[in-house]
Amino acid sequence: MSLIVQKYGGSSVANAEKIKNVARRVGKAHDQGNRVVVVVSAMGDTTDDLLELAARITAEPDERELDVLLSTGEIVSTTLLAMALHSMGYKATSLSGGQAGIWTDETHSKARILAVEAHRITQELEAGNIVVVAGFQGVTRNMDVTTLGRGGSDTTAVALAAALKADKCEIYTDVDGVYTADPRIVPGARCLREIGYEEMLELATWGAKVMHPRAVELGEVYNIPILVACSFNENPGTLIHGGASVEVRNKVRGIAHDTDVAKITIVGIPDRPGIAAALFEPLAKAAISVDTIVQNAGLNNVTDITFTVTKSDLPKAMKIIEPVARSVGGSKCLSDSNLGKVSIVGTGMQNSPGYAGRMFKALYEAGINIQMISTSEIRITCIVAQDKVKDAVRALHQAFELEKE
Repeated sequence: MSLIVQKYGGSSVANAEKIKNVARRVGKAHDQGNRVVVVVSAMGDTTDDLLELAARITAEPDERELDVLLSTGEIVSTTLLAMALHSMGYKATSLSGGQAGIWTDETHSKARILAVEAHRITQELEAGNIVVVAGFQGVTRNMDVTTLGRGGSDTTAVALAAALKADKCEIYTDVDGVYTADPRIVPGARCLREIGYEEMLELATWGAKVMHPRAVELGEVYNIPILVACSFNENPGTLIHGGASVEVRNKVRGIAHDTDVAKITIVGIPDRPGIAAALFEPLAKAAISVDTIVQNAGLNNVTDITFTVTKSDLPKAMKIIEPVARSVGGSKCLSDSNLGKVSIVGTGMQNSPGYAGRMFKALYEAGINIQMISTSEIRITCIVAQDKVKDAVRALHQAFELEKE
C-alpha cells in the first residue's frame, strides 16, 4: 500500500464546488489502495483578504498576531475538505500544522521547518483515515503559531513526504505543470515533461511561482520526486527529480521572472574592509533576504553599494540601513521599487559560452535597459524596469527558441 502526499493550492480550493472536486480526486487516490495525506492552502485570495483586513486595523501589525490571523485561512480549507470527504463516505481528519507535528523556528512570516514529528498523522493513517493538513504553518517549541511565507504549503507537503517516507509527493495547482515561461505572458510556452532539481530550484528562486524554492530544496535533499500537475484535468504534469535526461543539458530550459523587486543604493561610503559586513549583518538578523549586490569601483576611497530586496521588505530594510549607512560615513540612501528581474536557467550554461551574449543582445533589440546582473553556474539574471519585464520574458523565450522541443 503506497503512501501519497498531495497538495492543493488556493485556486484548487477557492470555493465549495472546487473543494468537492478535490475531495473526489483525493477519494479516488484512496480507492486505489493508497494511504493519503492532503495538504491544502487557504481558499482563493483568503490570505490577501486577511492581510488587507489587518492593514485596516494597523499599518504595522504585530508579527506574532499576524501569523495567527493568516494561519486561519488554511484551517478553514482543511475543515471544509474533511467535511466534503465525510459527505462522500470517507473517514478523514483535519489537522493544523501544530497538530501535524510541524515545528519551526521563531521567525514570524518566514519561519523555517526545524523538525516534523508526524506521530499523530501516522496514528490517523493506521486508523484508516485520510489526513488533511493545513499548509503554510507550524508552531514553535513555545507553541506560538508561525507561517512559512507565501507558497509555504509546498514546503509543508514535501516536508511531510520526507518525514513519512512517502512514495509520491504531488503538487496540484491551476496550471498543467512547469512551463518554459509564464504561459500568461508567452502563449507559446511549453509544459515540460520533466526537470531536474537544480534547474527547478533556480527557476523557483528567481520568480517561477509554480513551486516554492524551499520545497524544491527539501525534495533534492531527501530525493523525493515531485509531480506538479493541474487539479482541474488529468494531464500528466511535470516530474521534478534528480535524473534529468542527458539531452536537455544543452540548452536553456526556462525563463523566470519576478516583479517583486526593490533596489537600495547606499551612496558615498568608505571603501575599506568591514563596511559590507556592517551593512548586511543587521539585515540578516532581521530576516531580510538580499539578492543581487553590486559595488561600484571605488574612487578616492569612496564607493556606492546597490542591492535588491523584495518590495514588502523595502520599508523595513530602509529603516535598518539608513542609520547604519550614516554610522559608517555614507552620504545618503536611495530606493527604487519599480523594478523586476528576468532570468534564463539551464544546466547547458555550465560549460558552453555565448548564453550571456545572446541574452543581452535579445534585451537590447527589445529596447530593454539592464540595470544590474547576477549569475550562477546555470542562471543569468538581469534587473530591469518593472514595466519592461513582460517584454523581456517574451524576447528571451523567442531568442532561445523555447517553444521548440
